[in-house]
Formats: sequence, C-alpha cells, structure tokens
Amino acid sequence: MDVFTSQPGRGNPVAVVLDAEGLTDEEMQRLAHWTNLSETTFVLPTTRPGADYQVRIFTPGRELPFAGHPTIGTATALLDAGQLPSGSSWTQECGAGLVELRRLDDGALAFAAPAPVAEEPLDDELLLVRALGGVKADQPTVIEIGPRWLTGRVTLEELNSLQLDAEAYAQISEITPDVTLYAVDDSGDLHVRSFFREENRIEEDPVCGSGNACVARHVQLSGLDTALAGGYRAFQGRHRGRDGRISVKLDEGQNWVGGQAVTVISGTIAV
Repeated sequence: MDVFTSQPGRGNPVAVVLDAEGLTDEEMQRLAHWTNLSETTFVLPTTRPGADYQVRIFTPGRELPFAGHPTIGTATALLDAGQLPSGSSWTQECGAGLVELRRLDDGALAFAAPAPVAEEPLDDELLLVRALGGVKADQPTVIEIGPRWLTGRVTLEELNSLQLDAEAYAQISEITPDVTLYAVDDSGDLHVRSFFREENRIEEDPVCGSGNACVARHVQLSGLDTALAGGYRAFQGRHRGRDGRISVKLDEGQNWVGGQAVTVISGTIAV
C-alpha cells in the first residue's frame, strides 16, 4: 500500500499481510526485515471486545505498538479486500490499545490519534540546536503516543535547508530516537519532516502518521490551534521525492489524522 497519497509512488509504502494467523514472532520479524520497508503489518484475529481486527506492526528491526501510516494502509487494504464490515467507522487492535478509524467525506480514512502517554519539555535544548545544525526549534517537547517523537516548530526556510549533525543527533537519540519538525506557511498549511535512527543511521520518513499526530498535539500545546481554526492540511515528503498529504482535525478531546491510500502490489507471498 502507498499511504497519504492517491498516486502510487508519491506517499509512504507499507506491506500488509492480510492473513498472518499462524506466523511466529520470528517469522513476522524476518519478513519485515526482508521487505526492508519502514513498516510491515500482519493482520490477526482480534483478542479484545469491540475490535474489528488486530494488527501487529514491525520495522526491519523491531515491533512497534502503534504507527500512523501502517494503520491507514492496513485498514484500506482490508476494506479493498472486503474483510471489514460495511460502514463508516472501525476499530483496530494494536500494541497501543484500541484505535478508532473513520471514513472522511473525500473517501480517505482518518485515525483517532492515541492520547499522549507523556509530554515532557526537552531539558537540553543546546544539544538539540547542535543536532539540528544550528537551528533552534520552538518549544521542543518529547511527545509519546506509543512512538516517542521529539517535536518542535521551526521556520519554513529552516525546515527546507536543515542539515543534521550526526554526532549530536546520536546523543539526542539516547533521549528519544525520533525527531519531527514542522513549519507553517503563509496560507496556514503545515510542512513536516520526520527523522529516526535505524541501525545507527539517520533516516528521513517519507510521510509519517504518528509524527503528524505529535505535531497536532504540539500545535495545541503551543496555542497555534486557535489560529488554525481547529484543523489544517499538512504536506510531507518533498525532501524524499514524495508528495504526502495529510488532513488533521484538532479537537480538545480527540485529534484525527487522515489521508488516502492506494494499492500498488497485491498477491501472495511464500514464508
């Protein structure tokens, strides 16, 4: 699946294994390592009341309790395969608990961003300035919604010209492995970049659902949500040759992060 896009090759891919019952943890991890995508998901029978399906989410090196674009990609794949009940809302079971999804007016799906487990201002802002190549982010905050994202706002010029310092970033990674930065343009649209460490390398996520969920929370914490009238569009991926588009609905009780997804490859896989 290609997520946060309607055009194959322009979003963030995720591999979805629709019939994963019987696979061991080792087999799931090995397959995720083989696909070499940022995430591979495995659909399983539910174990909790109220859930329509269970999903386990693996990167090439570890399992995640929750991730945004795999959530939308998995639900879209299940709908395309006729494996979800008809309607406009569904519930996913994952490591972070139950996650609600709903269909938007344009046919895209949105997930209810998990409530933050923790929100902590970064103690060592000077280290972050070094890691960001001299850029000072506004109100850098570690936000945990399953994944932990160090989230902050910068100017659009700073976001576009960002050059990371690998040594300082490695020290930041001891606090939190992932960093998401955003900027607001003159029209009120947001532009986002997300970075994470994978096997001692700094990688940039093409389009990140959980990172955008943390951006939505940071927007509220910084008081910017009033100016954005309860919602906004976000763009991510240009620096990776993509064109990801995210819709965000801000609410004091629940934020919603949405986007389209499209099937690129379907078939069977031998494990």
